[in-house]
Amino acid sequence: MDIGIGIAIGLAIGAVVGFLILQAAVKKAKQQKVEEFNAQADQQVKEARLTAKRIVDEAETKAEKMVSQAEIENEKIKQRKIQEAKERFNKMRSEFDSEKSQHVVVMKEREMEVKALESELRQKEEKFEERIKSYETQRLDLEQKEADLKAIRENLDMQLKVLAKKREELEAANEMRIKELESIAKLSEHEAKDLLIEAVRAKAETDAMAIVKESVEQAKVTANKEAKKIVIQTIQRMCAEYTIENTVSVFNLDSDDLKGQIIGREGRNIRALEAATGAEIIVDDTPEAIVISSFDPIRREIARLALKKLVADGRIHPARIEEVVAKTRKQLEEQIVEIGERTVIDLDLHGLDPYLVKMVGRMRFRSSYGQNLLKHSIETANLCAIMAAELGLNPKQVKLAKRAGLLHDIGKVAEEESELSHAILGMKLCEKYKEHPVVCNAVGAHHDEIEMNNIISPIIQACDAISGARPGARREILESYLKRIGELEELAMAYDGVQKAYAMQAGRELRVIVEAEKVTDQFADDLAFMISQKIQEEMQYPGQIKVTVIREKRAVSFAR
Repeated sequence: MDIGIGIAIGLAIGAVVGFLILQAAVKKAKQQKVEEFNAQADQQVKEARLTAKRIVDEAETKAEKMVSQAEIENEKIKQRKIQEAKERFNKMRSEFDSEKSQHVVVMKEREMEVKALESELRQKEEKFEERIKSYETQRLDLEQKEADLKAIRENLDMQLKVLAKKREELEAANEMRIKELESIAKLSEHEAKDLLIEAVRAKAETDAMAIVKESVEQAKVTANKEAKKIVIQTIQRMCAEYTIENTVSVFNLDSDDLKGQIIGREGRNIRALEAATGAEIIVDDTPEAIVISSFDPIRREIARLALKKLVADGRIHPARIEEVVAKTRKQLEEQIVEIGERTVIDLDLHGLDPYLVKMVGRMRFRSSYGQNLLKHSIETANLCAIMAAELGLNPKQVKLAKRAGLLHDIGKVAEEESELSHAILGMKLCEKYKEHPVVCNAVGAHHDEIEMNNIISPIIQACDAISGARPGARREILESYLKRIGELEELAMAYDGVQKAYAMQAGRELRVIVEAEKVTDQFADDLAFMISQKIQEEMQYPGQIKVTVIREKRAVSFAR
């Protein structure tokens, strides 16, 4: 038991000694590790210090470089600002100098203006003083004239008193003379007056009967001539209407698909057609229709016929278009000549120049105020022949009247362009191709542009008006016609002194009747001019309007 305790104590002592030894070893190991760690830490601290020093040195170097660069940039900016300030100062200085010079110039100009105003004021003062002197002189003259007038008035009063006294004396002497005549003639004043009036009336009735008888005999001699003149003047006053000239033709298509073919690629076909015919081809949204527009009816007809052939053929391209247009133009010229020849033969006219025959054929394709020109000319020619025969003209004059009636509008289809009116142009064409002088005058005078020198000229004018004014000949709307006539009359009635106003010859003449008491002969001329100018400024009308102002003074008395 003691052994076991001893072993246990020995083991316990051994364990304690081993623990102490182990603890000492652990402590020593810890101390060694601490020393190693401290050595490593010192080494790291040294390295960190070296690194930090290097970084600080580098940062100081960079900072020095940045400071030096900033100083350089600052110096540059400073120099630039100084330069800009100098330039701004120089600019402001130059502007100030310029404004100063301008101000000096303005001041000089103002000084000159002030001096000019002062001189002008001085001149006005001198003129004013001269006027005052002149007015004073005139006042003295007026006072002198008033004194003279007063003296003259007093003298006239004295003369009037003398005249009144002499008039009384003359009346007394006249009464005494009448009494003496009554005593000698044994008649009173009223009885003598009645006898004298009776004698004068008997003599006047005898003379009047002689004059009436002579007038009747003269009227019988000139009745036929005067009747013809009255008939012609009455027919000349027939109204002729006005409407719009046709300038387009409509070409109908079977289908709208043909429009694209007529236009062609990029429009080359329609351009070629317009260039070849001289007419404008309008292709719009109108269904199954194309509009052909031109002021020349022959060109319109050529374009229409050529387009008809091209559409029927189906081959539409520029070369084909030129070929068809050339053939159509040739055929139409032949047709025009044929129409002219047939017209001349139908009217039984001979010896007409071939060129004039061609012009007559061209009338077929021209309309005047909506009326076909050839039909109008043929109608006028027949009317002229009938009227000439009715007026008793010989057969030769009847033929000339018919010839002039056919050719009176020939100037409307002239091939050459001219500024002359169609009547004068037609007259020149007739003269050029050796027509009779009577025919030439009738053609030129049918719108009163030249003076008529024969009986046929007014016949042509009258028949032209009859053909144009007959019902259905032309297409003016009645409402617009009546409105235009009413406006024309109202315009004249607006003037003071105008009693009545009548629009005549379809508005081609305005006759204004004025009151003789309010309008003098001189003012009547001025009134006609003023009305014509107002019509010209405010109204739209065809041709020209003749304004006639009539002033009449009538003396009326009744025999009881």
